[in-house]
Amino acid sequence: LPETGGRCSVSVADAIAADCLLLPDSPPPNVMLSADSSGQNNPPSRLSLAARCVGYLDKNWLRVLLLVLIGVAVRSTALTGQLVWDDQYLARDNPFIKSPLLILEAFRHHLFLDSFSGHYRPVQNISFIIDYFFWNTDTYGFHLTNVLLHVASGVALYFLLKKLLISVDPQQSDSAPTSTRGAFDLSLIAWFVALLWTVHPVHSATVDYISGRADSLSFVFACVAWLLALRARASATGITRSLWYGAAALFALLAFCSREIACVWVAIYLAHILFFDKRLSNRGKILTVVCSVALLAVYGGLRRLPEQRSGPGPTSAWTAPTRAVLMLRAVGDYSRLMIFPSNLHMERSVVDGRNYGSTRSWRHSVATEYLSILGLAAVAALVAGSCRKGRGQQLRVSGAAWFLFGYLPISNLFELNASVAEHWLYLPSVGFLLFLAGCALDLPPRFRSGLVAVSCLAVVGFGARSVVRSGDWLTAEIFYERTIAAGGTSARVSVNLGIIYSGRGEYAKAEALFRDVLKMMPDYPVAKNNLADVLFRQGKKEEAEALFSASSATSVETRKEYPRTWIAALNLARLRNSEDDDAAALAILEKARVDYPRIWEIISLESELVRRTEGPEAALRLVQNFARDNWWHYGAAMAVGRLLAEKGDVDGADAALRHASWLDVHDAEALNLIASMRVRQNQLQQAYDSQRRAVARQPDQPRQYLLLSDILERMGRSDEARAMVARVERMQAMAQAETVAN
Repeated sequence: LPETGGRCSVSVADAIAADCLLLPDSPPPNVMLSADSSGQNNPPSRLSLAARCVGYLDKNWLRVLLLVLIGVAVRSTALTGQLVWDDQYLARDNPFIKSPLLILEAFRHHLFLDSFSGHYRPVQNISFIIDYFFWNTDTYGFHLTNVLLHVASGVALYFLLKKLLISVDPQQSDSAPTSTRGAFDLSLIAWFVALLWTVHPVHSATVDYISGRADSLSFVFACVAWLLALRARASATGITRSLWYGAAALFALLAFCSREIACVWVAIYLAHILFFDKRLSNRGKILTVVCSVALLAVYGGLRRLPEQRSGPGPTSAWTAPTRAVLMLRAVGDYSRLMIFPSNLHMERSVVDGRNYGSTRSWRHSVATEYLSILGLAAVAALVAGSCRKGRGQQLRVSGAAWFLFGYLPISNLFELNASVAEHWLYLPSVGFLLFLAGCALDLPPRFRSGLVAVSCLAVVGFGARSVVRSGDWLTAEIFYERTIAAGGTSARVSVNLGIIYSGRGEYAKAEALFRDVLKMMPDYPVAKNNLADVLFRQGKKEEAEALFSASSATSVETRKEYPRTWIAALNLARLRNSEDDDAAALAILEKARVDYPRIWEIISLESELVRRTEGPEAALRLVQNFARDNWWHYGAAMAVGRLLAEKGDVDGADAALRHASWLDVHDAEALNLIASMRVRQNQLQQAYDSQRRAVARQPDQPRQYLLLSDILERMGRSDEARAMVARVERMQAMAQAETVAN
């Protein structure tokens, strides 16, 4: 047999077939094939199917291809999903995603404009800018980006773990042949960990939910940054090394600006460098710490760009003993979800004060109390596994450390908006799986081929559960109803479901939901306002007006705990306007504008009422002040253009409307108005140019072709005008045929 360095070349499949699952320091096998009791060698054709499949997995390209194909397949159900929950704002109404011109502006604002949330995620907004540019409002493209980001995270994790596991076990060499690494080599472990992580259904809220992509963005950027840092260390020349380190720093900043949890990656990275990586000198470790701190300082400077929030939001005021118990319950819940993800839903909680009112209600909390025991057992297992000697000890220690660093920020040790959440497991779940891999590494050799089969079954089971879970996100109504059915009842879920019922005219069902929420939370302003709206639509105007008035009167207090309390004043003003009492409506809006000076909805309604009562000049002063302070706001720019046009300032209106057209690359309203103004001035060529741009932006809208046809007719280009009309007729015929087919 050909030999290299005293070792024979034995493939993974051959080693499994021969039961030669050796540790790196074990003597190599003397023969390539196993022998039976008669001393005869088994021919290659008798290799088991499992052994041959594992042998094929020696090919790195095949591992990556399988990661991609399986990852996309198990998440494909969500590709046809609609907008759910925060998607309505972040992926549709968000003013910062409508134009590439707003990329830098995204760094000057929090993720949500009107919220207590301090989320600073400009890269998430930039990813939505790219989606909106290519896909407009087609949610398929947004979901496809989510799936690809998650799959890319899985591939990056695989390559990162290949590198890291070698440093955890110095006897391994990434460039060494399989025979020198043992049949159950660490690269195979890295692949199975990455594959299990990719298909795990607990990540559904990150992948299937458009707004959840911040986790996968930060994950993939952080993984790539780590890989680039490792590549820099392997560079021979100083210039090349500096370029690689610079790229690593850039990707790290992108990770930070994608989601705050990326800062935990720094802790994991430094822990690995300081305690597990034996190849880096002390000087190199000191420089690594200094550079990491400098990067965090730069990120801290970026976070100071947005204005500070007006209030801290509601707090739980939990005592230290309570937090300790909740930490154990959270560990128990997360551990259960990682092993047996049977009951997945948003709005999870490991605390419910209503369960302790009586003996009967206490019975409902028994399952929650069991989570404390399960959490204690999970912590004991992590400690015991880390202390146990064996080849997999360092892998177990690194996995436990990874899980610990990822868990502490979400452990209820700090104030969060929930006690547990499935998508928070996106980062710590890697450590959990690494710990299990470290346990498997110490199993006797005879169990390892079976362990590969068990891992494959786990991939199939988790993948099937992910397919089912993705179906929960197809529509907002399905999502809310299944969340409630799974035990995720909350005020937010119930109110959002009630809004859906109200939107399609099922006012009685919506009213019942809103009243149930107010029984639990009497001061919840969103429920009050929506209940008042539903009552008004049912003709119960007196009760609706009383609710609007009460909510508006208490908004000064409630806005300390709840965002968007200005809606009550806006609705009350609309109610007065519907009664033709413009004076009362203006008085309400004027007071609301003083309390909420940055809310465009209030200024927009007030300016419209002022325009009707006092003329465009008075309304323009209101709108221009807001537009000057918020140059990026499309609605304000449009309002300025309309008011200037009404005043007769055509050039000023043209400039304002062109500015608005740059702020939304798919909206054609500003271009339509410019074309209309130029037609009235008989500047037909300019009108034609503007309308052609409008058609290019909305090629599937018949209205745009009709407007262009009118301009062409005025220009004397009758044949082209008739061609536009014929095109509209074809589009309408196709739409009717499609409607009949459906």
